[in-house]
Order: sequence, then structure tokens, then C-alpha cells
Amino acid sequence: MSELILELFSEEIPARMQAQAERDLERSLVALLSEEGIEPEQVRTFSTPRRLVLHATGLPLRQEDRTDERKGPKVGAPEKAIDGFLRSVGMTLDQLETRSDKKGEFYVARIETKGRPTSEVLAEIVPDVIQNFPWPKSMRWGSGQLRWVRPLHSILCLFDDKVVPFDVGEISSANTTKGHRFLAPGEFTVESWDDYLTKIRGAHVQLDANDRKQQISAQAKKLAEAEGYSLVEDNRLLDEVAGLVEWPVVLIGSMPDRLVRPIADGGLPPEVLQTAMRVHQKYFSLKDPQTDLLAPRFAVVSNMEAPDGGKAIVAGNEKVLQARLADAEFFWDQDRKAPLHSRVEPLKNIVFHADIGSVFDKVQRNGKLAAWFGERLNCNADIVGRANELAKADLTTEMVYEFPELQGLMGRYYARHDGEPDAVADAIEQHYAPLGPTDDCPTLPVAICVALADKIDTLVQFFHIGQPPTGSKDPFALRRAALGVIRITLENKLRYRLSEAFNVLQSDYGDLVSFFADRLKVQQRDLGVRHDLIDAVFALPDQDDLVLVVQRVSALAEFLASGSGEQLLAGYKRATNILRIEEKKDKATYDGAPDPGLFSQAEESTLNEAIARAITEMEQRIGAEDFTGAMAAAAALKDPVDAFFNEVQVNTEEADIRQNRLKMLSQIRSALGRVADFSKIEG
Repeated sequence: MSELILELFSEEIPARMQAQAERDLERSLVALLSEEGIEPEQVRTFSTPRRLVLHATGLPLRQEDRTDERKGPKVGAPEKAIDGFLRSVGMTLDQLETRSDKKGEFYVARIETKGRPTSEVLAEIVPDVIQNFPWPKSMRWGSGQLRWVRPLHSILCLFDDKVVPFDVGEISSANTTKGHRFLAPGEFTVESWDDYLTKIRGAHVQLDANDRKQQISAQAKKLAEAEGYSLVEDNRLLDEVAGLVEWPVVLIGSMPDRLVRPIADGGLPPEVLQTAMRVHQKYFSLKDPQTDLLAPRFAVVSNMEAPDGGKAIVAGNEKVLQARLADAEFFWDQDRKAPLHSRVEPLKNIVFHADIGSVFDKVQRNGKLAAWFGERLNCNADIVGRANELAKADLTTEMVYEFPELQGLMGRYYARHDGEPDAVADAIEQHYAPLGPTDDCPTLPVAICVALADKIDTLVQFFHIGQPPTGSKDPFALRRAALGVIRITLENKLRYRLSEAFNVLQSDYGDLVSFFADRLKVQQRDLGVRHDLIDAVFALPDQDDLVLVVQRVSALAEFLASGSGEQLLAGYKRATNILRIEEKKDKATYDGAPDPGLFSQAEESTLNEAIARAITEMEQRIGAEDFTGAMAAAAALKDPVDAFFNEVQVNTEEADIRQNRLKMLSQIRSALGRVADFSKIEG
């Protein structure tokens, strides 16, 4: 068994693409090897800004010999058919075998293929992997036709410690590579995986992204503690920065003390400082553990071991950050000179969507729906209206124009500066939430009203203009908006019907309720709820009260988990299957009530009476929103249904009795249909 080493060395790969590129490299290469009957024992991948690396172990030196069989035409088939098959397999008639099956005798070609050296196979499939690599974006350069995420410089490919020879465009595979761009730019040869690891580290390249992350975190914490501060943990930033450097060196920089003071003392909002550092400069924030305030320091990750210990690097980064924060100070001061409500009118100049209107138009529509929700939550109408009016106003501020990540948050700061009620300020910030599956949902009534109005209006408008999500494409984040509505509604146990909320906007919402059903399935699936149970409840008429839907689904799941529920489901499916077959055959429906005068067996009367009792109790329980009780009432049908099927022949020769018994089956279907559409339930 031997090992494969593949390194694709290029200009800088965007950090956000590196992890997926590792997975794609492994998946593509292993799939092509598998097609050739070659299965590695272990495959590991690595990435840095300048290289994508794969190491596979346990590869055979050559393929095993293979024997494949191809079925040919029948014996006695036309001569042209037989000749065509012989040409396709490269054989003569006397080399074919004959086999028989229930359709007769036919020819079989046994094709024996000698295994090739694995290095020869690799020389064919590695170029294929490279040329068809699924980068989200790729480019050509120079006069070549090869596409890669950035210009590809070299390919190192060794198998069994020897070069696998092939060409990709103008690049030939070799046993050489280069180290760190600045610290070790020279070329060196590689003889084995151990040799590669030793030399690449000696060339100032930390190959494993996890090792780089651990090193960055450890260095930053140590340097922060040395100055009496602590590191603000930021895993997303850590992932990104680890993809920007091959040899991480953490340095500590400073910013003016006045910027980290409390706002009342002339400081900037801490979120502004963190956004400027994190988003724009890729710096880590530090905080003072004594006051829990941001510290006037930051951690920057360099890709260099500088001869001056990093002083020049720190000075340069401090200068850049101070310039950006000076802009932020200016924006902060300028924005507070005008009250937030004065910024509502300029929203007319911001297009929300060409076919929907401006952000100002959206705010007006949101107001109607926010007021509708406010009535249901017993909110002060003036407060809800004010919160909705100001919710988008910070989009016209200088700060949000420069730092769009702060929309909503800056609105809260400016609203409080203007003396707006806390409920208004909090709603402005929270109405965008939740932005992700782990974000907190609004819990304050006014914030809930504005958040739901904003998201539902977005959904209704895009569905109205025929722009729903398609496949994997969701350019307007409508799936996220629907999940936000679902989470806010369920977590706050809000009672309303989706269709009624849609109608407030007086717009055609098409299949938006079905869209919500699909999104609810996704949300509930993560909680372990079966999707078919949600389908079974949503299929009932007027089922768009999300809280009630989930309660019904929970009761249905509990019911089906019991022995009675499972057996009754089997009886339901038996009844509906018979009905479907007989109604199709008779070209008729049997929805009417059965005639008790045609009952000839006790089981018919017993079942008919049990159905009547169950329907009455189920309707009472459903009316009281006692869905567990409604399921219990349905469960009472199990024994009468079982007895009916065990003792009664449905398709009897007497036509009137047969039709009457088919109507009895339709009553089973109708009765159980009051709690769920059992036809949607799998199993």
C-alpha cells in the first residue's frame, strides 16, 4: 500500500472558500478512484491561503483485474443487432456466452480488464478533478484556458514517493513547491509525506487550519492577559482570519482611550468599535474584565515574523483603525444633530424593490399590519405606530451607510438620544430579528408587532409579484423571513391566522400558506417532528394558526406513538384503499351516510354507533382546543373498526348491502379526517 500527496499551489484562495474546497477535493478524487476500483484507507485534506492539499493512504500499487459482464441481444436476434453488440464489446460471436432467463436465451459478453498501475490511473483522474473543480467563482489568466479560483502556479503530485506525470494547461506536475510568500519564498523538493510536513513547516507554513486557529487564539489570549485584558471570543472571525495567513503572528495595537468610554462620557457605542475592527479590519476586540467595557486595545493577526517584532505592522494598523474610527466619531456626532423622525421622509429615495416600491412605501404597509398585531397584543397603538415609523429611519444615517451591519442597532441609540420611549427604541433594534436559527427572537410586545409586520409584508409582496424562492435560490431571503415569523409566533405563543394577516395588506398571497407549511416542516424537523404529520394537519381546512397547528401535530404524534393510534391508522388506510379501488371501478363516490336498515351484522351497527359518538366528542374537544382529547375520542374507534374488518365482508354480492358498507368505510374516513388527513401520514 502506498500514499498519494497532492498540493495545488496558487495565489490567495478566499478564506470563505477554503473549507468547502477541502471537502470538494476529497469528494471528487475519492469518487473517481472508486469508479476505478481503488479505495484509499484514509484521506485527509488541508488548506491555507495559497494551497489546497490532499493526503491519501492505503492505496494499492495497481488496480485488481476485473471481469465485467454485458448482456447482449437474444439468440436468434437480427444479424445487425448481434453485429452491433459484437463491435461495442470488441469480440467475436464464438467468444460470447449464452444464458437463459424467463424471456429466453441471450448472449453475454464477459470482458476481462487487466488492472493498471495506480499511478497511471491517477495521471488521468487528477487532471480531471482540477479542470472540473466546482469553485463558486473561477478565473482564467494569461493565454491559458484553465480556470481556477486564482492563478494556479504549480501542482505537486507524488504517488509511492514518485512524481505522477501529467499536464494541466501549461502546468506540469512535479515534486516541488514553495513555502511562505515572504519568509520562505524559495522552491524545494518533496520526497514523502513526512518530508513534506517537515519542510513545509520549516518554510513557515502552518498547514492545518485548526492548528492555525488554536495558535491565533492562544497567542491572542496570552498577549491580552499580559496587558490585564481578556480576549472577546469570536469564532466566525477566527475562522476567517485563519484563512488569511499561513504563519499567524498575533500583535497587540492601541486606540484612543476616549473611544472606549461609556457613551455618556463621550465614547462611541461599543458595537461601532467592534464592527469597525471585526468587519473592516479583521481585528479581535479586547475587554477590561473589571468593568466589562471594551479595552483601548485590539489584536491583529499578521502573516509575518517581522525583524522589529512587529512594531511597524502595529503602527500601520493603528493608523488605519484610527482613521476609520475618526470617521465613525464624525458620523456619530453628525447623525445625532437631526432627530430620527426627520429621517423617515428620505426613505422615499431608497428603493426596496423596483416592482414593490420604496422603503418608505414598505414602512407605510408595515404600519397597517403592525397596528393589526398591536390590537391582538393589547399594545398602545401610538407606541406601535411610532416604533414602526422609525424602524427603518436609521438607513438614512451616515453611520449605517458606512456600517450597514449596524442597522437597527444605531436606530435604537439614536431613538434613545431623542428621548423616544424604551419600547420604541427596543423595537427598532429587534424588528430585524431573528437573522439566524440561533438568534434570539423579539419578546417585547411592540417589537413583536413591528418584526412580524416587516417580515410578513416582505413575503406577501414578493409572492404577489411572482418572485418566490426557487430551488436553492432565495435572493430576497424569504425562507429566512418565514422562519422568523414562525419562530416569533411559536416562541411567544401568538394566536392569529396567517391568511388573516395577509389579508390586512389586501394583496393576493397565492400559495404563501403552503410555503409556510414547508418552512414549518423544516423548523419542526430540527426539533425531531415528522414532516408528514405537519402535512396531515395543514391539509385540513383553515389550518394556518401556527400555534394550533403545532399543538395538533404534537397530539397526533403522541396518538400515533400509542398502539391504538398505529392500529387505527392501519384500519384507516385499509378503508381508504378499498374505497379508492371500488369508487374507481364503479365510477361513483360513497360519501353519504349508511342506511341502518341495511345492516345485517352486529359489527355494522356497533361501528356506526361508535362513529357517531366519536364525531360528537371529537368536535367538542376540537372546539375546546383539546386535541389530545380529540385523539382519545378517535382512538375509541380502533376496536369497532377492527371487528368490522374481521367479521364483515364489504364486497358482498348484494349490491345495496355492498354500497351501504362502502358508505360505512367513507364514514371511517370522514370521522378521522376531523383530527388530521390520515392519507398524508406515512407508514
